[in-house]
Amino acid sequence: MRCPFCGHLEDRVVDSRQARGGSAIRRRRECLECERRFTTYEQIEESFPQIIKRDGTREEYDREKIERGIRLACSKRPISLAEIEAVIERFEERMLELSQREVTSDWIGSAITTELRALDPVAYIRFASVYRAFNDIEEFLSELRDLDQFERDRGDSSEPSPKD
Repeated sequence: MRCPFCGHLEDRVVDSRQARGGSAIRRRRECLECERRFTTYEQIEESFPQIIKRDGTREEYDREKIERGIRLACSKRPISLAEIEAVIERFEERMLELSQREVTSDWIGSAITTELRALDPVAYIRFASVYRAFNDIEEFLSELRDLDQFERDRGDSSEPSPKD
């Protein structure tokens, strides 16, 4: 493993343990050249479905793109990085459980808003405003009313369909 500090190729493993609910191994390494320590994660490479965009084009699943969108929605909110990571992991588990070769970007947006709705109403509305691309203030207000009702009921069980 190349040292991120000096580029040397030899290191020793100082500590190994399970991470991410057992789906990864966290290794603490020490460079044999500069003696600095760094962390690596080892996990199974999973095959995610292709994403069908609204315009019909297809693209590979991009975890970083999902994470950027969620982080932006959660910025300046009392939401930890661990909570954001948990949202992404639950979303990815749901997507993999579908066993589909393709899913729509609408399904992805809906699945993520479902996760965010339960986590934080402001993050939810921020994400939904981009994902749903409200055309006017009335659509936005309607979504806010729905969220208000959800917060009162606190019991959404609707599951989006992967190819809706």
